[in-house]
Amino acid sequence: MKTLAHLLQRNREWASEQLHHDPKFFSRLSQIQQPEYLWIGCSDSRVPANQIVSLPPGEVFVHRNIANVVVHTDMNCLSVLQYAVEVLQVKHIIVCGHYGCGGVKAAMDGQEHGQIDNWLRHIQDVARLHQQELFEIEDEQQRIDRLCELNVLEQVRNVCNTTVVKKAWKAGAELSVHSWIYGIANGILHDLGACISSLEQLEALGWRSGRFQPE
Repeated sequence: MKTLAHLLQRNREWASEQLHHDPKFFSRLSQIQQPEYLWIGCSDSRVPANQIVSLPPGEVFVHRNIANVVVHTDMNCLSVLQYAVEVLQVKHIIVCGHYGCGGVKAAMDGQEHGQIDNWLRHIQDVARLHQQELFEIEDEQQRIDRLCELNVLEQVRNVCNTTVVKKAWKAGAELSVHSWIYGIANGILHDLGACISSLEQLEALGWRSGRFQPE
């Protein structure tokens, strides 16, 4: 049986380094987690939540999936969301996509990819909602990057319309939902401008589900 001895060794070295800098690091970390942030991001290995915002373990509660999608039928994501909001009482939910997302590319390439195609339908739905804007972008990479941005904004809308978040806002919770995107090529995060902190803000944007919006 093959083992990953080199990773276990790296773990020991990392743990030793942490204790060297802070002898109480693990004893303190083991007591309780009180993060202020829930990070909903892509599973891409190049987008590690804690590292790119330079926060230590215990500061960010994380959920990741292909293309940072939030849908009302995903019990995994919704369970993470409920735990973060109701138990950990996070103050900020960050939906973070990234440019050059492989999931977004796959959703747009017209090829068959197997099981994942069922998941990528969510990205294709976003593309359909914004097809005119995307059609007008001639450069393929720019079109994909724009869809990465639009996907983040759509997932922010989905987060805001979950029963968990709406219930929290109705109860007066201090909770904001943010739209971020990460540039793998330069390591920089960008705020896409949608920061929603109440049902009133959601309503003002016309983003609240279940309400008739005339054309």
